[in-house]
Amino acid sequence: MEDEIFDKYCQAGAFAASVIRKGAREIRPGAPYIEVIEFIEDLASSGESGLAFPLNVSLNEDAAHDTASFGDERVFAPGDLVKLDLGVHFDGYIADTAITIDLGNNGLLVDASREALSRAIEKVRPGVTVGEIGAAIQAEIESRGYRPIANLTGHGLGRFVVHRSPSIPNIAIQGGVVLEEGMVFAIEPFATTGSGHVNEKRRVEIFQQISQKPVRLATARKILEAVSGRQGMPFAKRWLPDNKPDIALATLIHAGVVHAFPVLSDIPGSLVSQHEHTVIVTGDHCVVTTA
Repeated sequence: MEDEIFDKYCQAGAFAASVIRKGAREIRPGAPYIEVIEFIEDLASSGESGLAFPLNVSLNEDAAHDTASFGDERVFAPGDLVKLDLGVHFDGYIADTAITIDLGNNGLLVDASREALSRAIEKVRPGVTVGEIGAAIQAEIESRGYRPIANLTGHGLGRFVVHRSPSIPNIAIQGGVVLEEGMVFAIEPFATTGSGHVNEKRRVEIFQQISQKPVRLATARKILEAVSGRQGMPFAKRWLPDNKPDIALATLIHAGVVHAFPVLSDIPGSLVSQHEHTVIVTGDHCVVTTA
């Protein structure tokens, strides 16, 4: 990896770490969900940086992909377990990081994903397989009596690319991709009191343009114009100029131009915690850009 690119990844990571720490202080019982999200997104979009994806703020059994909707009236409540997942980029080079804020009494569950992330990072070096990292995550979570979420993984990062190879499992697998110097990826353990498997909910607030095709519907073309500067990175429905874009979005999804990211959730009544860092594999270990 060229030094200039390495420095941009590290600059993005340091900024993401600063923003997520400031943002976490805003999450308290009674705080309006949409106001907190927009405050953190504004912080993350200041200066030379930009959002790599809409701020994910997922509550309780919801593990990922939730964010505020138009006119969202939710407020954080006592007892909520809040996953705060932030992605920023500097010149397209992405930092992805997440923490869990506990508004209840779930310290052991929060500790499970945090310590699983620490054990996983200790494993990262050239020659290690992603299966070994998954095994470390699974062992740490299960040692506390919880389940890792088997169908969620960490993921590689690239310039303007939020998800690519390698996938970093949260459970032990045989072998898998062998780590090499210069790889950049996010490790994100999820610990749950539920089934250890997430399913899609009907709620969808995050989307991504995945292809370039002509579309006839005028409102669909306006959406593509609005997100053209995203370089293919995900966007939120509430970022769009039309506050009733559902028909246009459905048209774009049907045409294979846009992909939807439904909220991912474990069983009702369960609780999920998450922690995440971005790492760059070095010659003998790794650099954690978001620490």
